[in-house]
Amino acid sequence: MTQNIYDDEKFFAGYSRLGRSVEGLDGAAEWPALRAMLPDIRGLKVLDLGCGFGWFCRWARQHGAAEVLGIDVSERMLKRAAATTQDPAITYTRADMELLELPAASFDLVYSSLVFHYISDLERVMSEIHRSLHPGSSLVFSVEHPIYTAPSDPRWVIDPAGRKSWPVNGYLCEGPRSVDWLTSGVIKQHRTLATYTGLLLRVGFVLGGIEEWGPTDQQIESRAELADERQRPMFLLVSAKR
Repeated sequence: MTQNIYDDEKFFAGYSRLGRSVEGLDGAAEWPALRAMLPDIRGLKVLDLGCGFGWFCRWARQHGAAEVLGIDVSERMLKRAAATTQDPAITYTRADMELLELPAASFDLVYSSLVFHYISDLERVMSEIHRSLHPGSSLVFSVEHPIYTAPSDPRWVIDPAGRKSWPVNGYLCEGPRSVDWLTSGVIKQHRTLATYTGLLLRVGFVLGGIEEWGPTDQQIESRAELADERQRPMFLLVSAKR
């Protein structure tokens, strides 16, 4: 089952104060680059996986989407989303992403922002997404960049014979990571960039675009703290076709 950290009271309180929670899409520095990957959204049936407060769901409708379904595991997030949405063409549903089941050939666009790095069986979820899209339709998503999810750790595992075997939490050591972010013990899944792309190809997607996001000069001019994000990419943005 997906770790439902967003319903933790302490975590939710902290998350609600973040810029992207208060300002919505405009508070997410990577949003302009992610938006540029989207197809013309007019008339599309859209699925937002990990919809949170519903910011993208409402944006999609404002830009002409015919119908939008937002799915999230967090009751707190969905309650906030429903309270700030007055649009009968937007539906919010609670579901565990690890157990996700979607109707076949039902959507023209699947969108997901910073969710897939929480999913342990991502190949199953990607297969389900692929099945739910019409041929020629799009998947656009962001995750924390693999460089960001695999912090450097100089320690080595020592086998019984006293030999070094592999570094702890190295980039090529995929699997769960426990991190402290807003609260302790948040579990994220580390995968390499090659694993993300290979998984998409394996389930039948055609890659459209990949961006290792970093702030633009203009963004740094308006928010000087973003200059730190040029040390390594914080986000991986991907678009693909069914």
